[in-house]
Order: sequence, then structure tokens, then C-alpha cells
Amino acid sequence: VQLQASGGGLVQAGGSLRLSCAASGRTLSRYTMGWFRQAPGGEREFVAALAENGRSTFYADSVKGRFTISGDSAKNAVYLQMDSLKPEDTSTYYCAPTYWKNHRWNPQVHDFGSWGQGTQVTVSS
Repeated sequence: VQLQASGGGLVQAGGSLRLSCAASGRTLSRYTMGWFRQAPGGEREFVAALAENGRSTFYADSVKGRFTISGDSAKNAVYLQMDSLKPEDTSTYYCAPTYWKNHRWNPQVHDFGSWGQGTQVTVSS
């Protein structure tokens, strides 16, 4: 059982990327799924979440209005459409189940064993 994020790359500021999250052995639509990111030397931070109902979405203030999270239960995938990218979006992006507690979104990777492979997003100025 493994989470795998893909779709990252090098893009100029103002550009777009679409990240994908896939998993084997688990049905992602049974979880509130989140995207997190971690820049070199920084802490992992919450980016966006999609509730189990497939409709309710939540975003960090830093990406609100620019990023869109969505899911496709038929493909067992979760996506992160990133538009109007900024250099400060440069990070390694990860997907993981998440839950709201203590006024923050917390990752929960227990069912998947680990964070899995992230995908690097680099935004040049």
C-alpha cells in the first residue's frame, strides 16, 4: 500500500501544473484527502483537502483562489490543479489522508505506512 504523487516539474511564475495522487490497495474516496508540501529546510505544511463527500474543499490561505483540489473515485485519484504559481510555491508536494484537529489539518498516513513518494514543484521567477 503506497501513496504516490506525480505531475511536478519546472514552471515559470504565473504558470500552471496539475498534480496527481494515486494509491494501490486503498480507496482514496474513503478518506479526507489532503495535499501537503515541504520546502528545503522547512516544515511540512498543509495545502488543500478534499472531504470524503467529494465536494467539500479546504485550502491554506496562501493558495486559496489559485489551487483547486478534486478527486476521481473511478480512477482512485486525487488531483491538485495549481494556477498562477509563485516562486514561494516551490516545494516537494505530498498527498495523504488528513483530519482536522486542534485548529489545523493533520496528516494521517497510518493506513499507507508512510508518506510515499512526493513530487517536486519548482517555480522560477
